[in-house]
Amino acid sequence: MFEMIDRVKPGLQKLISALRKSYDYASVLAVADSSRLWSVSRSGVNIAVPGRCGGTGFVVRVFDGVGCAEYSFNEFSEEKIPEICAVVARRLEEQNQALEGFAPLPTPVPADEPAELKKESAFQIHPRELGDEAIVTKLTALREKILSYDERILDAQASVSYRSCRKLFLSQHRDLDQTVTWTTGSVLALASRGQEIKMAYHPCSILGGAEVLEEMDAGVEKVARDALELLESQPIQPGEYECICDPDTTGMIVHEAFGHGVEMDMFVKDRALAQEFVGEYVASPLVTMHDGSAVEQTATAFFDDEGTLTGDTIVIDKGVLKTGMCDALSAARLGVAPTGNGRRESYERKAYTRMTNTYFQGGSATVEEMIASVEQGYLLEMPSSGMEDPKNWGIQCMVTTAREVRNGKLTGKLFSPIVLTGYVPDLLKSVTMMSRTPELSGSGMCGKGYKEWVKVSDGGPYMKARIRLG
Repeated sequence: MFEMIDRVKPGLQKLISALRKSYDYASVLAVADSSRLWSVSRSGVNIAVPGRCGGTGFVVRVFDGVGCAEYSFNEFSEEKIPEICAVVARRLEEQNQALEGFAPLPTPVPADEPAELKKESAFQIHPRELGDEAIVTKLTALREKILSYDERILDAQASVSYRSCRKLFLSQHRDLDQTVTWTTGSVLALASRGQEIKMAYHPCSILGGAEVLEEMDAGVEKVARDALELLESQPIQPGEYECICDPDTTGMIVHEAFGHGVEMDMFVKDRALAQEFVGEYVASPLVTMHDGSAVEQTATAFFDDEGTLTGDTIVIDKGVLKTGMCDALSAARLGVAPTGNGRRESYERKAYTRMTNTYFQGGSATVEEMIASVEQGYLLEMPSSGMEDPKNWGIQCMVTTAREVRNGKLTGKLFSPIVLTGYVPDLLKSVTMMSRTPELSGSGMCGKGYKEWVKVSDGGPYMKARIRLG
């Protein structure tokens, strides 16, 4: 499948040359995908192609100084070049005609500095090479281990999936080629007591291959213990508390509460409060926020879907909001440089500004020191859901558990479920401690636009702050 890109590359270069006769800028993105999912549960073994796979195909983008148009297709040959050029011309003309009478957004031609790159992410063992039988055997053993942990464990599930994706980006001055493989795994446990049932979930993820199966072993005992502990949980008394967020909860706050608010396509649409705070303190001086490929996780790429090379974007620097994340089209309209965050669900979908690996930088405290500093509060674990609120910067997040801390010690009491609410800058300005090492998880995906999904990872250190819980 990936060899297809090598076969069609000379023809795609000819397509760029043909389009450049009519347009100030032309590019093409070629994508080839390979993916698979394995799952073992009470209902049996499931082996399938996971949903939301990017597919294999091409997308052309052109600028004429007035507007921008795209055309996607899943088959290509040199004989189709005149047809593709005709479709692109028609689409751009129809688009410009539809906008007659409206004040158009400026669409400057994007920068196209010369760049060449061919790079592949590393893995120890590709899941495809390990084979169905070996993977199913391993997942079955993990599930049985969870079930044997305690008679109150009602059911368990183990699953793993991978995606390998090769992308080729060509323009007049750019020739970029990358292949990235990521793998995610998860174990789940259901515990019961009478009519009451509680669920715990433990994911893991890597920029790599089947070696993630070994990391899943560490989650077996934890997921079983967490499910049993939840049977003893009780509702929390609403209020504002000293809280320590575990790295996954920190990551949820980074992504849901703040990250979406600094996606700069929202600046173009005037739908993000953050644009009014660039250059100002929005967090404690202990808070520095990154996005990009400086760390290796499942959202790592060497260039984005618009041919922008990726790197490390410092969004918040010691509490000050420095910049947002930006795709190439939004960057051109805002007069800023793109940050390598133009991402598509597939070649058939448009590019939005999307987060990649997004996290808070570590600090200097230990977790033990953080717990010892809490008079009355909670250790928050197992984030379950969150919603973005870019226009108001409100917090709308949930975690599964809150472990009580009194007088600097964990009491053993567990509260669930927990709702986090409030105003984002209030929370971030209240941060007083960060643990030393950030941890990222890339087991989830993020939806945007018409529920178009891409792989993301997020995280950070353990973080102490005042948070409203309910």
